[in-house]
Amino acid sequence: MIYGPSIRAVRFFHNVILGLLLGILVAVLMACNPQQPEVETAPATLRIYWNRGLYPAEDQALQQVVQEWQQQSQLPVQLSFFSSDDILNQTTIALEGGEPPDILFAHRADYTLAPRWAREGKLVEVSDVVGAVKQQYSPIALKSASSYNKVEQKQGYYGVPIEIQAMYVHYWKDILAEAGLKDTEIPTEWNNFWKFWQTVQRTVRSRTSYQNIYGLGLPFSTKASDTYFLFEQVLEAYNVQLVDPQGRLRLADPSVRQAVIQTVEWLSQFYRDQTVPPDAVNWVDSDNNVDFLNRNSLMTVNPSLSIPASQQDDPQIYRQIATREFPNKPDGTPMNYLVSVKQALIFKAGKNPTAAKDFLTYLIQPQRLSAYVQEALGRSVPAMPDVLKQPFWRNSTDPNIRTAVNQFSQRPNRGFYNVLNPAYSQVQAENIWGQAFQAVLVEGKTVEAAVDDAIARIQQIFAEWER
Repeated sequence: MIYGPSIRAVRFFHNVILGLLLGILVAVLMACNPQQPEVETAPATLRIYWNRGLYPAEDQALQQVVQEWQQQSQLPVQLSFFSSDDILNQTTIALEGGEPPDILFAHRADYTLAPRWAREGKLVEVSDVVGAVKQQYSPIALKSASSYNKVEQKQGYYGVPIEIQAMYVHYWKDILAEAGLKDTEIPTEWNNFWKFWQTVQRTVRSRTSYQNIYGLGLPFSTKASDTYFLFEQVLEAYNVQLVDPQGRLRLADPSVRQAVIQTVEWLSQFYRDQTVPPDAVNWVDSDNNVDFLNRNSLMTVNPSLSIPASQQDDPQIYRQIATREFPNKPDGTPMNYLVSVKQALIFKAGKNPTAAKDFLTYLIQPQRLSAYVQEALGRSVPAMPDVLKQPFWRNSTDPNIRTAVNQFSQRPNRGFYNVLNPAYSQVQAENIWGQAFQAVLVEGKTVEAAVDDAIARIQQIFAEWER
């Protein structure tokens, strides 16, 4: 007799087969819908590159803001300070390496590299950050922060205005007094103002112990942004317009070319006449400060109040440094001042753009922004006009700060030409006008040849940016 498998064996076999099928089904479902255990990741660190201040209080003021925001947001922050000469180079290296900071604040970025970065789509649009306090900002601050993004084909705010700088005249009151001269003798008429310092150089050398002092500490180098700041301020005095309001270059106009030649010649003559220190053709931006503070020059010009501000801890020296406005233009009208709007930028390739916006929104609240700029000892003024009504600015007994406030509140101003056409930012980045002075004063070229070389390069730059 042949017996078949028992009922119990059959059931066991069926259960094994069913278990295997269920296992296969679960495996297939898991493969299609993998469920990884949730891992809590740490928030990305907010990385900030900030221009180092000229004195500890300025850096400490920013550190305080960062600490307060960090406590509020509970986000980690890495704050790195760099000198004005290093920060843009370090940022460019980081950007090219794919690891830029989230936030950049560099004193020279607004008129050199920022317009190009915005154009190339490398910056985060910050119209929402600026818009929250837009009514507080001055028109020139808003205009300077607006750039064109060629990648996205739109205009927008790609910088958050922080502070504004303009050019001032500084001189030593005590040296004038020692030579028997008074402040009131300094002319306000254009030509007589500049002749005064040439004449006083001889007077001071003959009547005082300052046997080797120079009348004018003016920059003429390719390394100093002060060179083109001064040059374009003098062009403004002569009402020479290199770029029209529509952003079109005017250097092909023979009358504009001739006016530029005359201005280069006029400034170069001070160097040839030995009214300017011979090493001025090699200066970096800080060298005119050092030269003046060493009493090697009787007068200098500077695009901030950094010179007197650096001496506030020494009242005896500070009281002897005078700050005044430029003389009236040659046509007798008050000077129209060039201003540079210092802005914070956010990089698209940064790891934490949301936190970057939140931090800058926190920083630019009027009271907080005013406090930060005040700790810079008035070296710059806030980008918000109403802030100048606060006691620190409005009621200041400090003659240097009072001069700055009056200049910003009572005189007309305009931004650099990159505000009208971003191509001009490359002209400044290459210091084309510094190269022109170098060609004339060091290489011995004629002024006409040097200016024509500069015009040719500028026209080439504008043509490249139009492509």
